[in-house]
Amino acid sequence: MMKEARSSSWPDLLPEILGLVLRWLPSLADRVRLRAVCRPWRSNAQLDPLPPLLPWLTLLDGTFLSIPDGKIIRMPIPDKAFCSGSVDNWMFFMHSDGGCSLMNPFSKATVNISKLVITWFNSNSRYYNSHFFKLVAPSPLESSPGSLVALILEGGRRIRICQPPIAVDLELHPCFSWPHGQPQLSLLDDITFFNGKLYGLSRNVLSIFEINYGLNGKPKISSVRCITSYPTFKLIPPQPLPDTCLLLSYLVECCGRLLLVRRMIGCNPEIKPCPLESDRTAGFQVYEADLSTKPGQWICVRELGSQALFVGMHCSKSFPAGECTGVEENCIYFMRDYFPANLAADPLSDSGVYNMKSGNIKPLLSETAAVPQHHGGQWCPTWIFPADAM
Repeated sequence: MMKEARSSSWPDLLPEILGLVLRWLPSLADRVRLRAVCRPWRSNAQLDPLPPLLPWLTLLDGTFLSIPDGKIIRMPIPDKAFCSGSVDNWMFFMHSDGGCSLMNPFSKATVNISKLVITWFNSNSRYYNSHFFKLVAPSPLESSPGSLVALILEGGRRIRICQPPIAVDLELHPCFSWPHGQPQLSLLDDITFFNGKLYGLSRNVLSIFEINYGLNGKPKISSVRCITSYPTFKLIPPQPLPDTCLLLSYLVECCGRLLLVRRMIGCNPEIKPCPLESDRTAGFQVYEADLSTKPGQWICVRELGSQALFVGMHCSKSFPAGECTGVEENCIYFMRDYFPANLAADPLSDSGVYNMKSGNIKPLLSETAAVPQHHGGQWCPTWIFPADAM
């Protein structure tokens, strides 16, 4: 028996043991290294489903930051293109020639989108971002690359509906005719697909966009219905806010629920020399859309259960939490992506993990991780959710 034990080798490791090891490796790099050891490990690693991989955060210089271990990852991306948003493990690129594309940096699959017609304009508000893009899809693009996608353009003024490569635009204001007696949505704060339908959020009023196809086969928005009334939310942050407060809103689908996440940011414009450095998130409030009533109502949510939320201007997603994933449950992960993110000296300023139960905020990276240096760049900060490499 001792002779047999000595002759056994690593490739002979039982698949059950290998599976247990893999479950505790939420980093994509670690899983790739394990599978590269030998062919038996690579084949056996594909037998059982594994917890999702750690999310990544795109940095302005085109690199990726793994959360929460802080590893910097570099991957091949299109030349003369910069990331302006993401959906799951797909990235939305704008190219120097005006073209646009969706790319999966893991599988290298690419879908071209017709060029965007963008009117550039300025605003006096230091938080206004005319370059705001948000991309959403009703189903994973990995399984249905020809699926519909919706895109907010120009700071929330327009929606583009695409079934690549076909695309149509909807001007929200002032050209669109709204149903009588319903409020006009001058700017959209966020959009998302929920149960196959496109929803938009404007000043905490939820609307549904009905999509059908014309005789030419192009997708179009045929009607818009406001399905919630103007809510009266009570701001109760976990800590006192300054006189100037910025409120950001995100729509997130979570375990069959449509959630509104409100982020409260305390601002002090008197800080010199750069007031942006003083902006800090004070807390979050979460509400669920109750669509069973007319009009629908927003119901306060105090627990996320075994889920975590990753929120951002360019991508928001719920994520299964737990020890195996390296992500804390009942928490909201956030980063600084409000305009102008590239002016902050620290690329992770005003980023962190908000605990729904305690109201406390801790750093986005673990204590042992090194804070990345700010190198500037044209990419927008957004979440990427890597696909497992087989």
